[in-house]
Amino acid sequence: MLGKRRKKTDLPAVCAVIVAAGSSRRMGGENKLLLEIDGVPVLARTLSSFQKCAAIRDIVLVCREQDIMPYTELAKAFSIDKLCTVTRGGETRTESVLAGITAAPENAVLVAVHDGARPLVSEAVITEAVTTAAEYGAAAPVVPVKDSIKRIEDGNIAADVARDTLAAVQTPQVFRKDLLRRALTSAAERGYSFTDDCAAVESLGTIVKATHGSYQNIKITTPEDILVAEALLTREDK
Repeated sequence: MLGKRRKKTDLPAVCAVIVAAGSSRRMGGENKLLLEIDGVPVLARTLSSFQKCAAIRDIVLVCREQDIMPYTELAKAFSIDKLCTVTRGGETRTESVLAGITAAPENAVLVAVHDGARPLVSEAVITEAVTTAAEYGAAAPVVPVKDSIKRIEDGNIAADVARDTLAAVQTPQVFRKDLLRRALTSAAERGYSFTDDCAAVESLGTIVKATHGSYQNIKITTPEDILVAEALLTREDK
């Protein structure tokens, strides 16, 4: 069952940790976060989504060392005044998210970890994940899988996988700050590196509640995704 909504005024302090430390390999080496969607850089759109969301109190941006100054200037240009820290990430996502948690304000009870390359996330998606995590400790937005899924063995289709049991997970994934720190620290000590923060929390035996995601909440990974994002914005404007 998907998470239920809760009044924003009841929420504890929430810090968004925006992970922007990737190398953009599948974008041909060009920094995808500085590419423009309808005239606005991807990262600026992402930061603005959390700037406008009433459920978010602070923002921490995690990036490569060489991007700290450019991203800081970009945030100033787009009036992202919730941004409290821009900090250097690590070699893996686990290390980068840990760096973001460490840089979060001490009074932050929840952290909302979001991909810097998901610029079209809506306030509704953010808020539902936050309110559900405030009640249960961990939550993440999901969308049903559209395609038929097959299990492959030795290059052959071996079996169908029931589509109604599957979902694609998105961000922001929201957790109690102490819970996520414990999960990622444990993963780092064991030499594990998760591409998804839910997996780290689940490895402790904690249940992550599913909330409503959106098919518009796409991740910019390849050049074609810029075109898709612009088309989605055009449809929204109309």
